[in-house]
Amino acid sequence: MKNLIKSIAIATAASGYIVASSAMAADQKIAVVNFQEVMGKIPQTAAVMKSLEEEFKDEKAVLAQLEQDIKYLQEKRKRDGSLMSAKEIEELEGKIGVLFQDYQTKGKAFQQSTGARKNEETNKIIALVRQAIDNIAAKGDYDLVLEQSAVVYSKPKTAITEEVVKQVRKLK
Repeated sequence: MKNLIKSIAIATAASGYIVASSAMAADQKIAVVNFQEVMGKIPQTAAVMKSLEEEFKDEKAVLAQLEQDIKYLQEKRKRDGSLMSAKEIEELEGKIGVLFQDYQTKGKAFQQSTGARKNEETNKIIALVRQAIDNIAAKGDYDLVLEQSAVVYSKPKTAITEEVVKQVRKLK
């Protein structure tokens, strides 16, 4: 009997909480923004990617040349291996090994440096997007702005993605 009374009391308290939170949510003005869509539509993203491509083109070319050299030597080994002496094969495999090790070292450094620069530039763009969202939220008197990926359903009128895109395009 005590457990039944406890269960009823807990259920009553929980339903009261749900009703109260629903009433509070009804008073709030909520907006939804699709962050991925914003990042894909703003010109700053494309400009950053282009500048990063330009910044790292020399390192990328060096890696491509190393890869080409390794492939050439591997093909030479396969093609001419039967005609080569054991010493020549050993020297060729040594060259391939050295080039491959160099390729791996430079490739890892390239990935780290490009990743770090991309993160730096992306963080700058994210700051612009957040600034635009803050401005729109303040002007529109929104109490809460949510990322669309965190929302199961929202009415189209709550979406501010296009407004954010327009405002970020104006920012530099």
